[in-house]
Amino acid sequence: MNRFFRLQENGTNVRTEIMAGLTTFMTMAYILAVNPSILSPTGLSWDSVFLATALAAGIFTILMGLFVNFPVALAPGMGLNAYFAATILASQATGTPISPAMGLTAVFISGIIFIILTVTQIRQMLLVAVPDSIKHAITVGIGLFITIIGLKNSGLLTVSVETLNDIPKGTYTGLLGFESVIHMGDVHNQGVLLTVIGILLIAVMMVLRIPGAILFGILLTTVIAILIGNVNVGDTLSGKTWVPNFGELNFWHFDFAGVFEVGLITVILTFTFVELFDTFGTLVGTATRAGFMKDKEKGRKKVGKAMMVDAIGVSGGAMLGTSTVTAFVESSSGIAQGGRTGLTAVTTGICFLLSIFLSPLVALVPGSATSAALIIVGVLMMQSVKDIDFSDMVYAVPAFLTIAMMPFTYNIANGISFGIVFYVILATVANLSGKGKEKYNVHWLMWLLAILIVARYVFMAGH
Repeated sequence: MNRFFRLQENGTNVRTEIMAGLTTFMTMAYILAVNPSILSPTGLSWDSVFLATALAAGIFTILMGLFVNFPVALAPGMGLNAYFAATILASQATGTPISPAMGLTAVFISGIIFIILTVTQIRQMLLVAVPDSIKHAITVGIGLFITIIGLKNSGLLTVSVETLNDIPKGTYTGLLGFESVIHMGDVHNQGVLLTVIGILLIAVMMVLRIPGAILFGILLTTVIAILIGNVNVGDTLSGKTWVPNFGELNFWHFDFAGVFEVGLITVILTFTFVELFDTFGTLVGTATRAGFMKDKEKGRKKVGKAMMVDAIGVSGGAMLGTSTVTAFVESSSGIAQGGRTGLTAVTTGICFLLSIFLSPLVALVPGSATSAALIIVGVLMMQSVKDIDFSDMVYAVPAFLTIAMMPFTYNIANGISFGIVFYVILATVANLSGKGKEKYNVHWLMWLLAILIVARYVFMAGH
C-alpha cells in the first residue's frame, strides 16, 4: 500500500488514511437516507434509489482512489438531486410530463458531455485560467457552504417566512410583502443541543491534537444521542432489511426518444453547467486543502484525472438509477483528518458498499453528529482566506462575491459565476485604464465563461 498509494511521499500512513476515509464516510452517510427521500416522490422507489446511491458512491469513490490517488469521494450531489426531482414533479402539472426515465437519460447525456469536455482538456484549462485569488475564495466559500449545511441539518439555523402581520413596524419587507427570516434554533431541542455538544467534543479533541478527532466526535455524539433517547435503537432497526434486493435497481432505466420529444435540452444544459462549476469548485477546494496545489503543475494533473472519474461517475450513476454523481465537498472532513492519498477514498468507497448490507446501523448515526463535523470542517477551510489579497480590489471584489454567494444563495456554482464575471470586468477595466497595481491576466477561457454565465442567467432565469 505504501508503494501503490505513495503514502510516505505524501507524509501519511495507513492508519491515518483509514481514519480519514471513515471520517469522510461518516460525514457523507446522510446522502444514503436523503437522496432516496428526495427522488422517491418522482416515481423511483426508495429501495432502488438507496441501492443506486450506495453503489454509485462506492464504485466511483474507489475508482477515484485507485486511478487518481486522490482523497475525494463521490456520491449523488445535493442540489442537483433536488433539481432533478423538481423538474419531474413540476412537469406533471403540464401536458407533457417528464418521466423518471427521461430525467435519468438527461443526467446520462450530461455525463457524456463532461467526458468530451474532459478528454478535450477544456475542463482542465480552468485550472490555468482561473486566478489564484478566486481559487482560494472557492475554498473559503465551500467552507461556509458546508457550515450552512451543518447548521441547517442540525436545526441550529432555521428559516421561516413571516407575513406583514408578523413583522414589527418599520421592518423592510421587500416587494412581495413577506420575507424569509433566519433564526437561531431552539437550544432546548435535543438535536440542536447534541450538535453543540458534538462541536465542543471535536473542538476539544482537536485542541488536544487527538488523532481522529472528527470521527471520534461523531461516534461519541452518537453514543450520547442513544443514551438520552434521541436515537431509539429499537425503532431505528425495526423493519430494516440486512439483505439488499438488487432486483429493485433501475439499471439502464433510460428513455432517449422521450428526452427529445418533451424538449429536455435546457435541463441537460442546466445539469452540465451547474455540475461543471460545482465539481471544479469542490476539486480545487479539496486539492488546495490537501496541499496538492502548492506544486501547481502536479496539482493540475491530479485534478484533471479526477475530473475524468467525476465525468464517468455522472453517466455511471444515471445507469444505476440516481441523479448526478459528483465530487463531495464533505471530502474535506477526511482531508482535515489527515487524508492525503487514494487510500482515503478507497476506504470511504468500501464503507459505502458495505452500507448496502449494514444500512440499519448507518441509520443510527444522527444528523446532529454529522452536522457538528461539517461545521468544524467549515472552520478549517476558512484558513485559505489569508491567501487572498484584499488590498487589491481587482482580486478582492470577485473573491468576496465568490465567498458570499455560495452560502447565501446555497449554491456553489453561483459563487464561482459571480467571481468569474466580476474578475473579467474589473481586470479588463484596470488593464485598459492603466491604474491597476499590475497587468492582470485575463485568460481567453475566462472571457468565454463570463459570456456563457451571463447568457445562462439572462436566458435561463438563473436556474
